[in-house]
Amino acid sequence: MKKVTYASCHITGGFWANMQKLIRETSMHAVYNRFDETGRIGAFRCDWKEGMDNKPHYYWDSDVAKWMESVAYIIRKYPNQELEEAVETLIDQIEKNQGADGYFNIYFTVVMPEKRFSNRDWHELYCAGHLIEAAVAWYETTGRDRFLHMMCRYADYIEKVFIIDGSAGYVTPGHEEIELALVKLYDVTGEKRYIKMVQFFLDHRGYNEKNEGDSINIQAHKPVREQYTAEGHAVRAMYLACAMADVALRMGDKNLKFACEKMFENIINQRMYITGGIGSSAVGEAFTVDYDLPNITAYTETCAAIGLALFAQRMMLLDMNGVYGDVIEKVLYNGFLSGISLDGKAFFYENPLEIPPAEQKAPGVRYPITKRLEVFRCSSCPPNITRFVSSVGDFLYTVDEKGIYCHQFMESVYEGEDFTLMMKTDYPHSGKVRFDYRGQPTTLFVRVPGWCDGFQGEIKNGYASFALQGDDRVDVEFPIKPVCMEASPALGVDCGRYAVMRGPVVYCLEECDNGKYVRDIALYESAGFTEIDEKDFYVPVLKTKGCRRANRAALYVPKDHYPYEEVDITLIPYHAFANRTEGEMLVWVQVK
Repeated sequence: MKKVTYASCHITGGFWANMQKLIRETSMHAVYNRFDETGRIGAFRCDWKEGMDNKPHYYWDSDVAKWMESVAYIIRKYPNQELEEAVETLIDQIEKNQGADGYFNIYFTVVMPEKRFSNRDWHELYCAGHLIEAAVAWYETTGRDRFLHMMCRYADYIEKVFIIDGSAGYVTPGHEEIELALVKLYDVTGEKRYIKMVQFFLDHRGYNEKNEGDSINIQAHKPVREQYTAEGHAVRAMYLACAMADVALRMGDKNLKFACEKMFENIINQRMYITGGIGSSAVGEAFTVDYDLPNITAYTETCAAIGLALFAQRMMLLDMNGVYGDVIEKVLYNGFLSGISLDGKAFFYENPLEIPPAEQKAPGVRYPITKRLEVFRCSSCPPNITRFVSSVGDFLYTVDEKGIYCHQFMESVYEGEDFTLMMKTDYPHSGKVRFDYRGQPTTLFVRVPGWCDGFQGEIKNGYASFALQGDDRVDVEFPIKPVCMEASPALGVDCGRYAVMRGPVVYCLEECDNGKYVRDIALYESAGFTEIDEKDFYVPVLKTKGCRRANRAALYVPKDHYPYEEVDITLIPYHAFANRTEGEMLVWVQVK
């Protein structure tokens, strides 16, 4: 199975065209300006001295590198001289300050040069990985190889100190990322040393005596081929899983593939929120145990959701099954999308499923923030969002000798080597999708979403197939209607409650629509919904009737002691919460 990249798929309209426009016209400038104000951009001059403001942090390189990578994706379709020149200026500064040995890291150049590669927790390899990914993207877009050669020199130096002479103070990185970057470097250069470096980092994780402090939080508790559950820091776990899947695909490693399959099953069956969010605990930004999915304190980092989508995408290349596209879709419209405001200027690092502002004043518990911010001290999520949306065309198609596989539904044009495939849809507003094909006869395989009930046609492994005869057209429809979802009994916190979904979109209640104490509200068991179009959300707002307890004064009362009064209930897409006012929010609603 071969991945089709965003370079061949142009998003032309609908939900994701609007999102990409928002990113390139608003978010990219907002993120750059915040990075400039906080010293991240200027830090690439490597002229900071003790006593100066904006002391660099050891992960600043990665924040800016992801922004640079975003630019590469954007200007491939939409040339922008301002953005291009900003990246070239940063490349100039990297080139000027790169060591003769190929090393580059702002913090360990100007703050602690004597500590280079001495502590696995200090993100040097993580930063190197994001710089390499940016360099690969820049080369693929512009054809200019200066940045790529610089990062090849850096990768060669990393090989020297970690593998050839072993002079580094540790063996495997504390935060996985270099592995993904080296795979991309291997793919673009064909240099086998780079994929062997990935194998080295994977093979030595989990049992190397040189790595003091090995722990479950950094996925160093056991060898990777024995890691069958998702453990520790959620983003790191997903990046490790991506690397494992990458090597399994390229090197035919069946044991790695098996471990990936088991880990993926553990995530979606025991450790994933209905929104596609993962990593339930703020302690270590981590997975905990099966079915530990609290709503109020849910950490569910935006970057972790992105990582899950990237992992699912790689699994799709190993095993064509609709479940992977289902998970990607869940992330796209919910757990990731809530990380950015509707105006594109502010971001959530964490994405809880319930917000009770009054309770968040309680001491001793860490609660997520209730308002998106323009920049964070650790600002990994904003540029991760910009690069993810700008390259979202990566998730549309794959191909093999049998035909073309469509995994996500976005209005677009896919230009193949000897064919053109146009997709026309306003998904997820409706479930109607039209394909117009021009080329040689082949077969089109279309994922039927797991949420879809009532699709007309034969389904195999989650896909319906259609024979394409030269110039051809295929129309499919996935009936979309609001549905009340219930959780497994193992999720005690959600028992006796419903979550409402419409197609792939999860909905929630907000205080600004439903009044204070949204927990008091109950959906009727046989709730019916009215759909009202709302242009700001792209998908409809849902209206229904429900009830609310008339008196909440007593802490405990006999069943039905107080009467319930009927109320109108409004639900909005989960990804849009906290855009109008701060206040209460609820995904899992009582049932009456």
